[in-house]
Amino acid sequence: MWTRQDSYRSRRYTCELLSLVEDDMIDKDTLIRDLLGYLSESEVADFARKNDLITWLDREDEDEDDDGQPDEAQEWYDFDPDC
Repeated sequence: MWTRQDSYRSRRYTCELLSLVEDDMIDKDTLIRDLLGYLSESEVADFARKNDLITWLDREDEDEDDDGQPDEAQEWYDFDPDC
């Protein structure tokens, strides 16, 4: 994880925004909403996955991909259970 001392030169805006939140100069909820609105949906999804924040959405997406048809292994098992 980055620290303010190590990263101020490379993450100036990040550090400044964090300071403004810590000093109650900007509302953190507003900042969160603005950032989420600015990022693309794929960037938000990537962030959520990398931080294990909303893993159930990936499971729902996998369920939506299910077309109700058996996969190849199930078809072979149904055809010949001894295979």
